[in-house]
Amino acid sequence: MDQYEIFKKNINELIGIDLNLYKEKQMLRRITSLMRRNGFSDFIEYYNKLKVDKELLDQFVNYLTINVSEFFRNISQWKVLEEDILPNLIKSANKKSLSVWSSACSTGEEAYSLAMLFTKFYNLDKIKILATDIDVSALNKAREGVYDEKALKNVPKEFVVKFFKKNKNQYRIKDEIKKTVDFRKIDLLKDPFPQNIDLILCRNVMIYFTNDAKDLLYKKFYNSLSDYGVLFVGSTEQILLPEKYNLKPIKTFFYTKIK
Repeated sequence: MDQYEIFKKNINELIGIDLNLYKEKQMLRRITSLMRRNGFSDFIEYYNKLKVDKELLDQFVNYLTINVSEFFRNISQWKVLEEDILPNLIKSANKKSLSVWSSACSTGEEAYSLAMLFTKFYNLDKIKILATDIDVSALNKAREGVYDEKALKNVPKEFVVKFFKKNKNQYRIKDEIKKTVDFRKIDLLKDPFPQNIDLILCRNVMIYFTNDAKDLLYKKFYNSLSDYGVLFVGSTEQILLPEKYNLKPIKTFFYTKIK
């Protein structure tokens, strides 16, 4: 067994993340780069340090989980969500409020984007969004809700004025929006999913997983959706053969259950 195979086994035992479910070449390249940047030349030496250095381990998990996020990422898709998907979903579900899940929320931009968008359809007290990620440090940043000016480039001006408080070059999400989002830790590959969800966002995550992992996740997302629920995926993540998972496209990047 080579060093990297041993490293993967040890990491799974240490933090419960199975690196075999991530694309091998991509993950090996990323980890090797991080390892060398920290001055380590082999995986055994690096792992032994990860075991005893919490700060280094937190850095590893943060790097592993690829926290790239922004408000209203791929703005044209959010327009489709606002103008086509949500009105039909609200009508079909016929509920006082929708159950919504941002399944890989990173530092919170996606979840807060949802909360702001939903104010066009519901009163604030009716908006409840579950936002989850595997990275605890990213979740802590999300709960803090402080972003630099550059992060707000896609946020409609009306939302910037209404839902952010500026302090020098930083913008803090106002408490009224924060209260609509419940941030929790969930490992998509291992943990049970919430049930009866009307809108699930899983965007820019699947590209890092193997086909076996994708297969598992699409099945879990199907079971997590309500009867009229919609799965919203990333701009490079259209599902090949969605009918294999009893899903059908309703718009590009949006899927619902086959009934």
